[in-house]
Amino acid sequence: MPLEEIGWLRSGACKSSDPELFFPLAPSPAQEARAKAVCATCQVLTECRSYAVRAGEADGIWGGLTPDERRRSRLPASLPGSAAS
Repeated sequence: MPLEEIGWLRSGACKSSDPELFFPLAPSPAQEARAKAVCATCQVLTECRSYAVRAGEADGIWGGLTPDERRRSRLPASLPGSAAS
C-alpha cells in the first residue's frame, strides 16, 4: 500500500483498537457489530470504505463493511444477488 494512498489510516478510529476485532479468526455477528460500532464513530470511514472496495480487500471489517458487503457493493446493480435486485 503506498503511503499516500493510506495516509488517512493514521486518523482511523480503529488505530487504538485490537486488530483482532477487525480481523477475527472466527467472525461472529456480535464481533462484527462491535467492529462496525467503532467504524461508525470514525472520521475517515468514507476513505477507508473506498480504499477497501477499490483494493478488493478480502478480509476484515473495513469502513464498516464485511467482506461480503464489500463484494456486493462492487456488483453491477443489474446482476442477480446484487443490492438493487
